[in-house]
Amino acid sequence: MLRRPFALERAWPLHGAAGTRRLEREGAQAPASGAAPSDLMQRAGAAVARLALAIAPHAQQVWVAAGPGNNGGDGMVAGRLLKQAGKEVCVSLAADPAELPADALSAWRQAVQEGVRFVTGALPPPALGPQDLAIDAVLGLGANRPPALALAALLDALSDLPCAVLAVDLPSGLNPDTGRSTGDWSVRATHTLSLLTLKPGLFTGDGRDHAGEIWFDDLDVDAGGVPADAWLPPPPVAMAERRHAQHKGSFGDVAVVGGAHGMVGGALLAARAAHAAGAGRVHVDLLHPDPVDLDHARPELMFRHGWWRSQTAALLAHTTVVAGCGGGRAVAEALPSLLSNAPRLVLDADALNRIAEEAALQSLLEARSGRGRETVLTPHPLEAARLLDRDTLAVQADRLAATQALSERFRCVVLLKGSGSIVAVPGEAPCINPTGNAALATAGTGDVLAGWLAGTWSAQDDTAHDAARHAAWWHGHAADVSDSTVLRAADLVEVLHRLQRRRC
Repeated sequence: MLRRPFALERAWPLHGAAGTRRLEREGAQAPASGAAPSDLMQRAGAAVARLALAIAPHAQQVWVAAGPGNNGGDGMVAGRLLKQAGKEVCVSLAADPAELPADALSAWRQAVQEGVRFVTGALPPPALGPQDLAIDAVLGLGANRPPALALAALLDALSDLPCAVLAVDLPSGLNPDTGRSTGDWSVRATHTLSLLTLKPGLFTGDGRDHAGEIWFDDLDVDAGGVPADAWLPPPPVAMAERRHAQHKGSFGDVAVVGGAHGMVGGALLAARAAHAAGAGRVHVDLLHPDPVDLDHARPELMFRHGWWRSQTAALLAHTTVVAGCGGGRAVAEALPSLLSNAPRLVLDADALNRIAEEAALQSLLEARSGRGRETVLTPHPLEAARLLDRDTLAVQADRLAATQALSERFRCVVLLKGSGSIVAVPGEAPCINPTGNAALATAGTGDVLAGWLAGTWSAQDDTAHDAARHAAWWHGHAADVSDSTVLRAADLVEVLHRLQRRRC
């Protein structure tokens, strides 16, 4: 059944290359030489043809770029069916037909018998117009290294077309497990039809730029027996209505520790977000050497300086603490007390950098889980790299693995920010957040995320895992519904607050 995954109101499993190939083996019926293509390839090609007719109903010409494997076979089946539907179809096959796999060879023979036009070389039909369609059926799951020269030329030809490009299963050149593109020749599709399974790489890293609008068809194969590599979560449920008899003490306290010299805004943004998310009271400890005692834009924020020094204050016993937003090196002094005493702790920005530098702080962080303390880390890729003693490229090369490694290392929830933010918890497959866009690529939006997470965690009393997933979803959704291509952090707080009120 053809679906848009974002229309699903439940968690959806994501499977990488290994799980998908296992399903292919279980669902395929290999034909004898010269027989019709397997039922699985027929279903895949039919799904591609149906979607092609839906997204380009007025296309006169369809160009299929077909590779040397079964992805090319899917494209050739689709081309044959589109010719039957009255389209003028041209197929560029980057392979000797005699060297095709059995299923793809059968698909080629049927297409030839029914008059589909095959051409040599990589050039598309010269008369392709905006209403026409190109189908990328070159590599699919086979993108694990730069392609041979003939394939690279075909992929290059797909990159500069006046019409829509429909990728079969995956945009060629995109890693299905990690979302990393493997070269400048990687295809940027306008639509992708993921077959059998939804792949994690479509939703994180480079995947969101390359896949376009994502569709899914399971080809009537049940994936329930194959463990998921990750999950695509549904939208969070709406917050419960507040009862009339509740008061500000019913929704917990949040304390923000940060805002060193030159970076006070980071702490204030986090505090404003926590209050907008529903926390009953928000306390701010600015680490600036000459701290202010009032946020003129939000005078309801309460300033308490150095409260963490006592280590026994009642504030620690009932507070969700956000540490690090704009904290600079000054936050290091507060971390031993916070790591030892705060029952719920969100660690962001410079708090993470200081922990990466000091083994003693790492030991305190590791010990929190065994003492019943909940922790969420919210790094961007550079901060994650520092904590893992890697470089940023290594983190971005496999964002899922890096997030899971951090979660297992420190026994806590980790929210790795970026394109397709990832939330991991020890012992479970991670989640990839489906919302958000580059409007969030401005200074301070990470501080807003940390504060919003703490505020919702405090007000709803969720688990740390749920609080992180829900905060990531709303944070991204605010950018998706905003009419601004550059969303300033202070404005983001207000967008989130309006969504909180309307729950839309």
